[in-house]
Amino acid sequence: MRFDILTLFPEMLSAFLNASIIKRAQEKGILTIQTTNIRDFAENKHNRVDDAPFGGGMGMLMQAGPIVRAYESIAGGLEYKPHVIYLSPQGTPFCQSRAKELADDYQHLVLLCGHYEGIDQRAIDSIVDEEISLGDFVLTGGEIAAAAVVDAVSRLIPGVLSDEECYLEESHSKGLLEYPQYTRPRDFRGMTVPEVLLNGNHAEIAKWKREQAIRITFQKRPELLKNYCPQDSFEKKILDSLNKENE
Repeated sequence: MRFDILTLFPEMLSAFLNASIIKRAQEKGILTIQTTNIRDFAENKHNRVDDAPFGGGMGMLMQAGPIVRAYESIAGGLEYKPHVIYLSPQGTPFCQSRAKELADDYQHLVLLCGHYEGIDQRAIDSIVDEEISLGDFVLTGGEIAAAAVVDAVSRLIPGVLSDEECYLEESHSKGLLEYPQYTRPRDFRGMTVPEVLLNGNHAEIAKWKREQAIRITFQKRPELLKNYCPQDSFEKKILDSLNKENE
């Protein structure tokens, strides 16, 4: 999987790209991640990439020219068009299912990071395929959002994590939040590990995990259950019980 990140501040991404799982995946050749400094494609002696908006308004806008030229430096020699994502508060809220689709459907993503008050609409119209938002809030730039997308998508690429099981039961992977987890010691300041996790009965443990996932989702994110279809009578019974308790 290849990621190219168009940014005015590549140094903001350096620590993220050179640590932990993302670094190891690059060393193994599973991921290729590069940053391109949009400022390098300015056509003035001061490398200026922003200007005042036509029609007035607060702040400055990133100009279309440097952005499009930065993109063309990546895509110009390719026989295909990479999928370009603009990280924007106007975008579709990012979610686990979209991360999975991006991991499955594309081999090359270009992530465009805005700054200042945004970017010239003509850059969006020229190169952008999709706009993604981390949520209903505004950041000073797209770098944090780009890092989040790279991380969420990368960990779904085969070989990045040690085993597929690492993400199959995580929060949002099946429409539910993840069940509670525990490690040593068994007793921490009087709080003990649930006995079911210590008895070695894998069938009972699996049922406990499913039940806890449903209960936690019901407590913390009940709206997620509106679209959740119980997998069997066991899960339906749990949901029915929770609904009755809260009538």
